Amino acid sequence: MAANRPAPPRPVSIDSNAALAKLTVMTEGTRPPAACLIGWPAAHSRSPLIHHYWLRSLGIAGGYVIEAVPPDEFQDFVFRLSLRGFAGANVTIPHKERALALSKPDDRARAVGAANTLWYEEGELRSTNTDVEGFTNNLDACAPGWDKATDALVLGAGGSSRAVLFGLIERGIRRVHLVNRTIARAHALADQFGASVLPVGWDAVSELLPRAQLLVNTTSLGMHGQPPLELDVGRLPQDAVVADLVYVPLETPLLAAARARELKTADGLGMLLYQAVRGFELWFGRRPEVTPELRALIESDLKKV
Repeated sequence: MAANRPAPPRPVSIDSNAALAKLTVMTEGTRPPAACLIGWPAAHSRSPLIHHYWLRSLGIAGGYVIEAVPPDEFQDFVFRLSLRGFAGANVTIPHKERALALSKPDDRARAVGAANTLWYEEGELRSTNTDVEGFTNNLDACAPGWDKATDALVLGAGGSSRAVLFGLIERGIRRVHLVNRTIARAHALADQFGASVLPVGWDAVSELLPRAQLLVNTTSLGMHGQPPLELDVGRLPQDAVVADLVYVPLETPLLAAARARELKTADGLGMLLYQAVRGFELWFGRRPEVTPELRALIESDLKKV
């Protein structure tokens, strides 16, 4: 007589975060934690270098990989994230807006309109945008006291400027002049972020520089292969802080001119490193540090470009 065999488990349809949460419990603890970067196409990224450095430094058994996921497969990939062995993920182009819609976003992700970090909290897929803290924490490290400024001048009204605007307002900057060649885009962001944001045209930059205690370039001007950013850094006040989100090249002409005047500066590589901190902490349970050794590692990789 055949031995009684237990009935096989009933399959669970993974078409929602609620169903995913049930299966997360089943797979949790069976393998070392891992995270990934989801993008399409899967371009070269420094994220694996950053996270592997922290995993080694902290003695954590874990992993971080790049996953090439086309847009029509993104929802299924995200809903099965934990079953693939991932505690969470970074999200890059073109999936950031979709990631926001498929998760429970925090205030930062909602304000920026895009999510770049996913993780699980009590079985629920959550999201944030760490570009905000990447920007402000980099400034804290490079120019302590920067948030005592009352006037900031932000160049560009694209996706990166949303994170910058949120961070500036969150840290109490009272007036942020937002410059864009297409003034309608600047007005749209001013409508979203409120009275602290004052939209102006590019022709107003020269007039605004003398009272800008903080200048932030969020455009691609000054990047390798792009036109230069043409403005007179000499018109900035002596105590101004200059931040450039571009990190290829490491020292943009804007930063070089600011340093020649002995102004405090914050570069795009610092923002890249600091924006990675929170994701690592959420996935692996330890808060890593941005060290000179890590920066040197990424600088060396950038020189290969």
